[in-house]
Amino acid sequence: MLERPMYLKPDVAIEPLFNQWYVWWYLLSPATAPLFVSRLHLKLMQSFVANPDVHVAALQNPALMGGPFINHPVSRVGDVKALLDRTTKDHADFLAYTKALADLEQLLASSKGESLEPLYAKVPDMLRGYVELTYDLAHRANARIMEPLLYRSSLYKESSQSVSLMRVTGDARKYVFSTPRLEGDTPLWLQVPFRHEGLDALFRMRHTPGSPGQVAEMLGVPTSAADAFADLFTDVAPRKPEPYTGPGVRVRYFGHACVLMETREVSVLTDPVISYEFPTEHARFTHADLPEKIDYVLITHGHADHLMMETLIQLRHRIGTIVVPRSNSFSLADPSLRLMLEKTGFRNVVEIDDLQEIRIPGGSLMGIPFIGEHSDLSVQAKTAHLVRLGGRAMLMAADSNALEPRMYEHLQELVGPLDALYLGMECEGGPMSWMYGPLLSNPLPRKMDQSRRLNGSDSARATEILNHLKPRESFVYAMGQEPWLRHVMVLQYDETAPQMIESNKFLEVCRSRNIPAERPFLRMERILE
Repeated sequence: MLERPMYLKPDVAIEPLFNQWYVWWYLLSPATAPLFVSRLHLKLMQSFVANPDVHVAALQNPALMGGPFINHPVSRVGDVKALLDRTTKDHADFLAYTKALADLEQLLASSKGESLEPLYAKVPDMLRGYVELTYDLAHRANARIMEPLLYRSSLYKESSQSVSLMRVTGDARKYVFSTPRLEGDTPLWLQVPFRHEGLDALFRMRHTPGSPGQVAEMLGVPTSAADAFADLFTDVAPRKPEPYTGPGVRVRYFGHACVLMETREVSVLTDPVISYEFPTEHARFTHADLPEKIDYVLITHGHADHLMMETLIQLRHRIGTIVVPRSNSFSLADPSLRLMLEKTGFRNVVEIDDLQEIRIPGGSLMGIPFIGEHSDLSVQAKTAHLVRLGGRAMLMAADSNALEPRMYEHLQELVGPLDALYLGMECEGGPMSWMYGPLLSNPLPRKMDQSRRLNGSDSARATEILNHLKPRESFVYAMGQEPWLRHVMVLQYDETAPQMIESNKFLEVCRSRNIPAERPFLRMERILE
């Protein structure tokens, strides 16, 4: 059965894992992965082993889902303890790197503006040759980590990468970032790096028949998992969308910040997060609604709901060019998106800077400055994408926060007549420590932590963007409301939530000015002629 041409079933999901934890951008870069393993994963496992009942009890409260609690029963303490011990042993260099960075931070804190040359000899040994010591123009000492070199060091542990394959029967999945996968969770746990060509061969079978037996051999599927692997395939051909050949631009909303724009000449997909296909009452676009080749994929920033490796690995074989914002090599909080995607098998990754324009068939892509949403950290790898296609202009602004409205005043002439504004309005995001805490050698005081949140625009700031860019149509998107995002977002708003109140206010402002506006949910399609 495994040798005849077959298709991958539309409900097959993948979880990319690093040391058995669901992967996101900070676990992909060797500059930051050690900090999250040392200061987050180890602490969570130590807490669970010491007090498993506390974790189990906490997760009985839905409000605490997404908090620092491991979602395994008490009976799995031994398995978590085994992973804890193995991590401490196999990732000892991660612990040493984390300590070395803290020591280097203290060393630089003693500098008062004199030459930094004498300090090179005092840099912790494992960082020697990987950092440049610098001052900014206010004479504050800092270290630039040479991230490309770290990818060639022992800190880049491709051997810790693996993937779990499974079939999903619905949208409900457990929150993924606080809980490691354990032995026995799934029979299809494959120790292959994310760049493995066998994964491309597997997911190509979503739309083109292939040999399951050959793919099993490529991926090294063990004999014990043969039946589970065979269950991933079917003789039934998937739905095949017709290439768009109509006039103008077809725009399809796939959920959250994922929007597909197509003309006769080209396809452009933003921040891919795609639902799997199974019987459901909630209509949505799925992998089967994507073109066989996606010419351009645009990433706005590295947060896990915008750069989702679970989706990107499945689409890798379809993607012509993936466009990412350029990072700030002087900020540990801002690892290179280009490097991490290239190292995970993406062959044509292009960085875009603010106001840089890339020509594409029938139009262009331009990077538009993206302020806020990163807790005031020096993160440059974030951009809104101005997409010009078929004589139309659409700004995919993601979680831009109009902290300085005059920036949009300066941009007004450059952006020009704007047909559609897509803006996220997650206006009460988590505190700084929720995402960036493991990067800090010294925890931020609670008052400061709570003030530095991962916020998008509220209605007043969204209206400032509207005032300056004057779009013909507005959409509030990237709100995390689609049910297939709960395992990464854990967001369920009712009408009393500040995010809904503020976005409703903004929609009313738009309508009062005769600007069509809506907050798409599940799916949406527009033809811009």
